Amino acid sequence: MSQRLAGKVAIVTGSSRGIGRAVALAFAREGASVVVNYSGNKAAADSTAEEALKHGGKVIVVQGDVSSMEDNKKLIEATVETFGKIDILALNAGLICPGKDLKSTTPEDFDKAFAVNVKGPMFTVKEAEKHIPDGGRIIFFSSSLIANSGILPAYMLYISTKGAIEQMCRVLAKDLGKRSVTVNTISPGPTETDGYYEGKSEQLIKMIEGTHPTGRIGKPEEVAEVAVFLAGPESSWVNGQILRVNGGSIV
Repeated sequence: MSQRLAGKVAIVTGSSRGIGRAVALAFAREGASVVVNYSGNKAAADSTAEEALKHGGKVIVVQGDVSSMEDNKKLIEATVETFGKIDILALNAGLICPGKDLKSTTPEDFDKAFAVNVKGPMFTVKEAEKHIPDGGRIIFFSSSLIANSGILPAYMLYISTKGAIEQMCRVLAKDLGKRSVTVNTISPGPTETDGYYEGKSEQLIKMIEGTHPTGRIGKPEEVAEVAVFLAGPESSWVNGQILRVNGGSIV
């Protein structure tokens, strides 16, 4: 076992299920101490933690809504109190909010989406930054739909938030790069998560699979392996980048 992240402390927001869970487990497998964060599903978060503990590392579970500044502060404080530092910050928690085109998006929809998907990650970084040693890693999550010329109007609100994340990544990479803290964004394509399947018919899913270059959609574990790379020592010269992890469906 390589243990590429031995001695490191990693926070993974939204890690009770889906891509976040896969990232937390991959970090634990590579030797990191992991903070599992969840908003509402404690049972799922505990399940992630239980699985991560099988790799022999240390794991804590911290409840918190990333759109809450108080909860963000609590998340960082719990991590530092337990582990003393934060080496890796993986900001996976997010709101998909499909079906929100210009006509149907209300001010309340807008505020909620940007609070979770943009404000939350930004202020989590701000709260955590002073506890991240030189050479630390920050990983944002976006969507390959950003680069899809066939994007549907119903994704306007969601993609607007992810566009903000990608721009934030580019600028923060310059800001924090002076301490060799890298800031990168993973931009997955269609991936087997509960959120991806929600609201999609079996016919639509088969159509997406059929038009994909590989004939299938991705697995959370495949995205997690990219997160391990970005969190590890091999990625020290990768900074400010948007990595489209989609099997070639959107290039």
